[in-house]
Amino acid sequence: MSKQIIVPFGPQHPVLPEPIHLDLVLEDENVVDVIPTIGYIHRGFEKLVEKREFTDYVYIAERTCGICSFVHGATFCQGIERIMNIDVPERAQYLRVIWSEYSRLHSHLLWLGLFADSFGFENLFMNAWKIREDILDVMEQTTGGRVIQGSCKVGGVRRDISNEKLDAMAKDLDRIDRDMKELTTVFLHDDSIRHRLRNIGIISREDAYHLGAVGPTARGSGVAIDTRKLGYGAYDRLNVQVVTDSCGDCYSRCAVRAKELFTSTDLIRQAVKKIPDGPIDVKVIGTPDGEYFMRAEQPRGELVHYLKGNGTKFLVRSRIRTPTLTNIPPLIRMLKGCELADVPVIVLSIDPCISCTER
Repeated sequence: MSKQIIVPFGPQHPVLPEPIHLDLVLEDENVVDVIPTIGYIHRGFEKLVEKREFTDYVYIAERTCGICSFVHGATFCQGIERIMNIDVPERAQYLRVIWSEYSRLHSHLLWLGLFADSFGFENLFMNAWKIREDILDVMEQTTGGRVIQGSCKVGGVRRDISNEKLDAMAKDLDRIDRDMKELTTVFLHDDSIRHRLRNIGIISREDAYHLGAVGPTARGSGVAIDTRKLGYGAYDRLNVQVVTDSCGDCYSRCAVRAKELFTSTDLIRQAVKKIPDGPIDVKVIGTPDGEYFMRAEQPRGELVHYLKGNGTKFLVRSRIRTPTLTNIPPLIRMLKGCELADVPVIVLSIDPCISCTER
């Protein structure tokens, strides 16, 4: 009988963009059990809600995560707007969709680059991030910020985009699509990448569903869930295509994200065609009194902001449940039975965001 040993993985590791800690129980080179430890990062976000007015807290909500910051800010604002029964102008709702999908593009391209780096494909890493720079340039031109935008506010958005600029953005997406097509063809069809990713980190559809997987992690196992289909914001007026794959391995999760790039560009084009003229915000009168459970689709999966107010300018509670937190139990299932050499690739395949998870 082989002797079991425990090998720590993280919180610092060359493949990890953020600190996650796992204790791997090994027999020879095989992982037989995994013990996760979360809580390495703590920033006291929930306490800050008692010290910052709800109109200002949107800036803090955005800083929950640098990569998916816009979706955090938009989700927080939508939760407050539901509590206060604020009717957000249609143009602002469409602008939020456009910026959300640009945020998804930059997040997926960032992940594809990091994923390529995890299995030693440096040229692919640089090409993914080169395309991402074009996305960040558009975000900077339209919001003033490349990563933290600060363009959402309770009652609408702070900045407008001219119709001429929107048309130019839609046309530029044709060039970006061509670049992304060339990039994703390598991810999807290169034999060396297929050999590295196929049949490792497998999780079945049933396990993904019952263990609470969300986002591309769930859709890579054939679970067709996408919170955008609920129709929040302007998504109810757009045709949202849910991308799925059935194998449940690292390759499938990579394929879902690669294909979702084109879903996002399609949604931006739809939004540009349908966006109406009009105001971009409304005056907010009063304070939130009540609670709401707001759901939205972050690049990594379903995001929840639970908000509770008591009629003052300070919220009583702001509780955030992020997709990485719900994807950790599925990750444990993926890792059991794998080889030690495959652990970094499998961990990165769920796109872990620990700053989101541990706030």
